[in-house]
Amino acid sequence: MNGEGMAFVGIRLFCMRLVYNGLFAVFFCLAAPFYFWKMKRRGGWKQGFAQRFGDFDGKTKSALTNRHTIWIHAVSVGEVNLATHLISALELRAPNLKIVVSTTTSTGMGELKKKLPSHVLKIYYPIDWPKFVSRSLRVINPEAIVLVEAEIWPNLLWKARERHIPVFLVNARMSEKSLRGYKRFSFLFRGIFQSLEGVGVQNPEDAQRLRDLGCREEAVQVLGNMKFDAAKLSERPVMQPVELLRQLGVTEKSIIIVAGSTHDGEEAILAEQYGRLRKKFPDLFLVIVPRHAERAKSAGRDIEKFGLKYIFRTAVASDTRFAPGELECLVVNTTGELRHFYDLATLVFVGKSLTAEGGQNPLEPAALGKPIIFGPNMQNFQAITSALLAGKAAVQTTDAKGLEVAFEALLQDKQRREAMGQAALEVVKANQGSIERTVEMILNSLDGSQNHLRPS
Repeated sequence: MNGEGMAFVGIRLFCMRLVYNGLFAVFFCLAAPFYFWKMKRRGGWKQGFAQRFGDFDGKTKSALTNRHTIWIHAVSVGEVNLATHLISALELRAPNLKIVVSTTTSTGMGELKKKLPSHVLKIYYPIDWPKFVSRSLRVINPEAIVLVEAEIWPNLLWKARERHIPVFLVNARMSEKSLRGYKRFSFLFRGIFQSLEGVGVQNPEDAQRLRDLGCREEAVQVLGNMKFDAAKLSERPVMQPVELLRQLGVTEKSIIIVAGSTHDGEEAILAEQYGRLRKKFPDLFLVIVPRHAERAKSAGRDIEKFGLKYIFRTAVASDTRFAPGELECLVVNTTGELRHFYDLATLVFVGKSLTAEGGQNPLEPAALGKPIIFGPNMQNFQAITSALLAGKAAVQTTDAKGLEVAFEALLQDKQRREAMGQAALEVVKANQGSIERTVEMILNSLDGSQNHLRPS
């Protein structure tokens, strides 16, 4: 490209950044009150707050001095779970690395602290403003940045390119809806996608969509879905769900429906259906785990409207209103315990699939060999949903009425439940290996100029 052409590209890039940062400033100012209110509502917002502005304390700076660092970003709890498994695999293959992992939410930070050792540095992701991003990059000084799933922030990518830092997008997925959105702003995002060093995608359809957005042909690799690997449930429970439910009068004969990651409106549907189902299945017990623990009180109010006797998880030791065996429902108002309740389930309902779009991850119950039901809205987990349905490991209903029909059919048929659970295990096992392939992509791309990443 001649000098005139380079000057034109430079002017165009400057204008794009000017437009983006101008719009970002407006929207951030408008959204900030809600953003900070939500942080305060979830609690623990003060700790690490300055990191969101690229301001790090001396201890953090000291831990990063003269280290070969990779920065991994995981937005919230779902991505954090993937990041922790990726980090474990990376440390085995490249023990000379100093790994920094960032998250956006306090719940994500809580999971990082719980699941990762102290030598892995955990920080909050900076707000995508040039000054804050530059500060963070100066302190962290990463040799590579790894973004888990589709988390594209322009200023981070622009600043990384200026500093010649390779950026990887892993476990990437791209829905048709997201594709249309990015294409509307292709003048802004096409160059960003072109700059990605490596893109690990879940399936060929995602690969093609990301190429359409500008990712280079050689950068895109179909590596499978890391969520199948993350579904390996080796973590020991910090609480004993069997003992907890026994205190409530739930016995080995009980039939337990666990509704995981429910959203607004779904608790009312489940409570109404439970009242009818228990007349046919008197040993039935319902465990509801709202997606966000702060919604537990509103979920409880919805359940109470249908006359169910329920208790909150945190009140089990202190609430003496009900004798053992009288309770019909447990509402889990804590974080990080869902998989342990899945382990006790006779049947699992995956939330955010009836009254909201997107769905939640069905792989945790699948890895535990549980029969699974979900509603029509599983857009965020379409590939996983398709694999489970094709393997006869799950049932998808079209509406709330269909959910009750599915519940009743499976509660009556133990043999079918067992067959579905076994099929779910087989689907998970058949799709594992993506994390190792992702690590290989990252290290192979970095090899050569950065051989110190490999063990000596």
